[in-house]
Amino acid sequence: MKKNYKKLKELAVVCACDFAALTLSMLFALLIVDGTIAASWDLLYWYLANIGFVYVFFALFRLYFLVFNSVGIVDTLKIIAATVFIFIVNVPFVFVFDLVHFSTVFTFCVLLAILAMATRFSKRMYYTVKYSFSRKTKDKVRTLIVGAGNAGSMLIREIQTTDKIDYLPICIVDDDKDKVGKSINGVKVLGTTEDIPSLAERYAIDEILIAIPAAPKSQVKRIYELCKTTNCKVKTLPGIYQIVSGEASVSALREVQISDLLGRDQIQVNLDEIMGYIENQVIMVTGGGGSIGSELCRQIATHNPKQLIILDIYENNAYDIEQELKRSHPELNLLALIASVRDVTKIDDVFKKYRPDIIFNAAAHKHVPLMETSPNEAVKNNVFGTLNVARCADKYGAKTFVQISTDKAVNPTNVMGATKRICEMIIQTIGKHSKHTNFVAVRFGNVLGSNGSVIPLFEKQIADGGPVTVTHKDIIRYFMTIPEAVSLVLQAGAYAKGGQIFVLDMGEPVKIYDLAYNLIKLSGLEPNVDIDIVCTGLRPGEKLFEERLMDEEGMQKTPNGLINIANPIELDEELLWKSLDELHEAAVHETTDMRHLIAKLVPTYTIKN
Repeated sequence: MKKNYKKLKELAVVCACDFAALTLSMLFALLIVDGTIAASWDLLYWYLANIGFVYVFFALFRLYFLVFNSVGIVDTLKIIAATVFIFIVNVPFVFVFDLVHFSTVFTFCVLLAILAMATRFSKRMYYTVKYSFSRKTKDKVRTLIVGAGNAGSMLIREIQTTDKIDYLPICIVDDDKDKVGKSINGVKVLGTTEDIPSLAERYAIDEILIAIPAAPKSQVKRIYELCKTTNCKVKTLPGIYQIVSGEASVSALREVQISDLLGRDQIQVNLDEIMGYIENQVIMVTGGGGSIGSELCRQIATHNPKQLIILDIYENNAYDIEQELKRSHPELNLLALIASVRDVTKIDDVFKKYRPDIIFNAAAHKHVPLMETSPNEAVKNNVFGTLNVARCADKYGAKTFVQISTDKAVNPTNVMGATKRICEMIIQTIGKHSKHTNFVAVRFGNVLGSNGSVIPLFEKQIADGGPVTVTHKDIIRYFMTIPEAVSLVLQAGAYAKGGQIFVLDMGEPVKIYDLAYNLIKLSGLEPNVDIDIVCTGLRPGEKLFEERLMDEEGMQKTPNGLINIANPIELDEELLWKSLDELHEAAVHETTDMRHLIAKLVPTYTIKN
């Protein structure tokens, strides 16, 4: 109610200003052209008619629905267009009714346009004048803008016309050398991005704002590498859509994020392919409350499934994603089930009742160090949980089964990776013989922000004052964001057939030490000064780097160049099922020799003490 009252009040003020502008424009036009104002019925008719003309044409051109502190060139053109139409409808008063002179009408319209512009630019002019007078105050944040394009120009204008944040633009840098030496709203372009460190020092810059939202991630990473040699905080505009929607403003700025620094652009997928096999299908996501599972549910929910079944053993996670989807997709046919994939009777019952068409099996124990101390649980959950769900998918004629795997399954040195390799072998074998179901395993690396990933751990360690712990200074990993990984998993499902293993292209590997260093810098702190980085040594089962393929595997391309197919390794199926029976028996009876039993089944598994 209060908000509506404020809008009505603003509208009334603008209408009153337009009435005053109309009256003053007419009076001055008569004085300028005729030299006097003679009261007559003719002038009164002309005056009353123009009151209607002004309000009608200004409303048609939406001049009463502007955000007055963001008025720009487009709004100026609208005012000019509206006054041109007002001039046209005034022509009959000159040549048909002979009420006024042509020069009077022309002068009236010119003055009206000027006063209408003054009304609508008044708020911006007020803040600009206020900014200019307060420009030298010491409490301003001295700012360097990266980018002299549209985003940079809009950002500077926003800073100069807002009282929300006390930024003081000192200078601009841009890699277009033709812009160097020129000014934007009084702020000079003093160099290229290579000059950031020297300019930051020379002008005592407090904060650097990156205003190039359309730039590729490789360029953002390079610029950030330059920025982090300074002691300045760094913020960025998040995306080009901010410019399109008019949100290229101070409020749209955010801290540079680790995902900005991966050195590659966001991975794109073919949404039509995803929609083609998800739409109007019953979808089940096991482990649906986890970081990968919940993002699968979010993206599936946008593709019109017939029903979405979230299956998870952990009720809190399942409840959270269920409530989120109920709020964001109230029309969605949603069902959350609490169950363990290890419970073969329960899983069979779920398939029998709900007959899912597509299954995404994300349920797994994934923490490498924990699985080293609990190998039997890794086998029970990862291997036999997957086996239970896969067998039910085949038994009840599901269309597609997608297994979430990991690059740690390649030449594994830990129990978690080895169990995931066994899952791939199961999917390959069942998929080879299934008459109804297309089986596929999708192999990818570390996912930024997922449960157990390094980024949340680093953030907590920084919040606690350090130190930030890295196992080895040279350890490298492939990284993706959660939405990227999940969207590729969804698209991989469209290509599924015959027990394939898909390998996602994750770009260039990243040093974990560099991630820690950059995250500390992004927090406004100095690595190894404010927050120490401590190398603790490789954990049990951990490698310096992860491979994506085994030596025996090759790669085939799919229509999406970022999804590749690993050539299958021939398996002795009789030996596989016999070994699985032995493995199950040993796990149930809590064997102390699980690693060696796994090694018999996975020849590429290296046991590390």
